[in-house]
Amino acid sequence: MEPVLPTRRPKRADARRNFDVLVAAAREAFAESGAQPSLEDIARRAGVSIATLYRNFPSREDLVEEVHREEVVALCRAAGTVADLEPWDALATWLHRFVEYIGTKLAFADALNRTTDGFQACRKAMREAGGPLLERAQRAGAARPELSIDDILRMISGVSTVEYVDDAQRERVLAVTLDAVRLR
Repeated sequence: MEPVLPTRRPKRADARRNFDVLVAAAREAFAESGAQPSLEDIARRAGVSIATLYRNFPSREDLVEEVHREEVVALCRAAGTVADLEPWDALATWLHRFVEYIGTKLAFADALNRTTDGFQACRKAMREAGGPLLERAQRAGAARPELSIDDILRMISGVSTVEYVDDAQRERVLAVTLDAVRLR
C-alpha cells in the first residue's frame, strides 16, 4: 500500500523542477554531513537561488521533512516486497531495511520523536507498513505477542543511531535486538 503523506511539491512544471532538484541536493548534502549543511550550500548544489529554496521550504525543518517523506515512502514500499517470505523472515528483512534507512539517514534519526504533522504522518505510515508484518509473525508464533510495531521501531531506531566500530558490530547488535523480538 502506497502511503499518502503530505508534500509541498508544486504543480507548475518549472516550480516542480526546482523543488525536485532542491530535495535531491538536500538528500545528498544530508547524506554527506548529517543535518548540518547550510541552506545556502543546498541551494548552490541545486543550482537555484536561496530565495527559491526559501520559497519552497520556509525553514530547515520543512526541507528535512520533505526529504524524510520520500525516504519513508520507499521504506513503506519495501514492506510489500517481503510479503511472500515466511512471517519471521519478512519482518526481519523489513526491519533490516528500516535499519539501513535510519543508519544512512542520521539527519532523520530523531524523526520518530518530531511532532509536526508531516513527521507524524511518516511515523503512522511506517507503523502501517511494518504492523502487518509483525502481526503476521506474531500469529505464526515467531514474534513476541506483547510487542507493538511502535515498540520495535523505537528499539531498532535506538540501536541504529549509535556509532559502531564496523558493519559487523552493527549486525551483531541488530541480531541480538531481533533475538529479543523473536519467540522461540
